[in-house]
Amino acid sequence: MAVTPKKLAANRRNAQRSTGPKTPAGRAVSKLNALKHGILSTQVLVRGRNIKESRRELDRLHERFRVELNPVGPVEEMLVDQIVTAHWRLRRALTAESGEIALSVDGGEWERKGSHNKFTVMLWELEDDPTLAMRNSAFGNLFMRRQLRAVRESVEAAGELTEAAVQSVIFRGKPYRLTRELEDLRLKSQQNPDGLPAMEVRAKQKEQVLAYLNREISAISWKETQCEEREELEEQARQAAAVLPAEATLDKILRYETALERQLYRAMNQPERLQRRRQGEAVPPPLALDVSAKA
Repeated sequence: MAVTPKKLAANRRNAQRSTGPKTPAGRAVSKLNALKHGILSTQVLVRGRNIKESRRELDRLHERFRVELNPVGPVEEMLVDQIVTAHWRLRRALTAESGEIALSVDGGEWERKGSHNKFTVMLWELEDDPTLAMRNSAFGNLFMRRQLRAVRESVEAAGELTEAAVQSVIFRGKPYRLTRELEDLRLKSQQNPDGLPAMEVRAKQKEQVLAYLNREISAISWKETQCEEREELEEQARQAAAVLPAEATLDKILRYETALERQLYRAMNQPERLQRRRQGEAVPPPLALDVSAKA
């Protein structure tokens, strides 16, 4: 049962009327009570090697609840301690949920990036010619673009498209369509139907080969960009689907949160009842519902 605004306002009015112990002796006893009944919330701290919860944050939380609820006596101190403990554990449950989501999203992305290219190459190896499949992948277009850029550098240095440059364009040790297209280009560039001088033919052939390579590299770069955009959208969709933790984990977290919320609300209702009773009000006993199942 949640604390209503009306009950919260009554808590604050009662707190103003109940100022606690007034004598030095009474204040000293109250301090000891606070220490004694803060043991429970202190024990809730996790202090491991890889996780260290903040004692300072817990103390600040405890102090805020003490100021708000103004407990008097060991029973009310104990109830405040229970509230702090339940609140702290509930916060930890929410942190665990956030951690599970981050692990699912980030871990899934890391796993896909680590295995995607390797798995993709294995699929390409099963193809008679992987060129079409490569053109539908950002990684495949990147692979071909880098090979063509290396060929272009060779042509610029050697002045022609050499057989060695063509043979360097392979996939997993074997020639593929791009290799054959470059070999056709090399043979065509060697033809001289007009009988031009060798130097003039060489310059013309170099110009034609470089123009072809530049067009191919530009087309592959454009296709690579398109594939990157599509694959990025697919990755965003996968990450969105991974925002919810696994069913078993989510069920465990929700059951834990539900139990803590019940404990928190139950503990928060008790200080008000005690404070009202201390002010002389007739406070009815809490409603207890006994639910039993009969065969």
